[in-house]
Amino acid sequence: MLLFKFEKFERLGDEDLKKTIVYILMSTILFSSMEIVLKIAGANFAAIQLNFLRFLIGGLILLPLALKYLKAHKLHFLQFWKLFLLTGFMCVVVSMTLFQLAVLSAPAATVAVLFSCNPVFALLFSYLILHEKLSRSSIISVVTSVIGLLIIINPAHLSNPMALSLAVISAITFGLYSIISRYGSQKYDLNGITMTSGTFIFGALELLVLVGLSHIPAVANAFSGSALLANFANIPFFNGINFQTLPILAYLGIGVTGLGFALYFLAMERSDVSTASLVFFIKPGLAPIMAMIILGESLTINTVVGIVVILFGSLISFMGESFMDAAAEMLPWTHGVHHLH
Repeated sequence: MLLFKFEKFERLGDEDLKKTIVYILMSTILFSSMEIVLKIAGANFAAIQLNFLRFLIGGLILLPLALKYLKAHKLHFLQFWKLFLLTGFMCVVVSMTLFQLAVLSAPAATVAVLFSCNPVFALLFSYLILHEKLSRSSIISVVTSVIGLLIIINPAHLSNPMALSLAVISAITFGLYSIISRYGSQKYDLNGITMTSGTFIFGALELLVLVGLSHIPAVANAFSGSALLANFANIPFFNGINFQTLPILAYLGIGVTGLGFALYFLAMERSDVSTASLVFFIKPGLAPIMAMIILGESLTINTVVGIVVILFGSLISFMGESFMDAAAEMLPWTHGVHHLH
């Protein structure tokens, strides 16, 4: 019964199917390695600086595809500057800055799993802001994922409350960015790559302003007294870039931030949103394994149980209503779930 969601693949030719699978697998590996590489790169770059560099590179990598789309639709990149300033601020300046700070002070695996819950918050914001109806599967997925979050965070025994809070707030604000981005793309008829390129470039430019302001003596002195706010004092521009660090910077900027998103959107165009979302369905399981192998991180019982719960929540969301109907047929006592929507 779990094969019903993959019926769409039957409509794809063999060549299209192969390409779609490759796009999904490659983007999954790139996205799953993000927290690990960011943690490694954090030893050579300041947090805000790294954000600025990787999103500037990623945005410029996507720009030719964005310009091609805009030219075909007789649109101009800069005519959407207000939208890109908003999405760039929410995604790059707020969400990804908090994300980077969380990565530097918490296990990469934990941050990866917590951030993978951002679609849950996007669902809630779509209901609150766009007034979109939540299906039964969406509601159950949200509740299940929140339970998984709480298991991982373990509020009764918080070991690193600041880092975990930063990771969760990063996921929440990224979910909000996703809804703003979707609203903007629908309103102005922009595709995903164009929205992402504009968001990354304008977000990087906003970070550049922040970097400049951090060198004002009054600002630097005010921030340098706090362990967390010290990250916003005297932020370097290009320090740390050399032949040793170029490969990891290129992997982050060109690979994860540029190519990863491009492959994700190509997979979406060849199939649909739910199929492309396999990337975020696999990431909570793959990222901790990669962190354990590459960084030598150990997984606590809470983290493992939380991952399983979140994966189950993602499965419900991915399979959708057909999954709920199938479950209701097999488990008669679940019939009451039909009244949720």
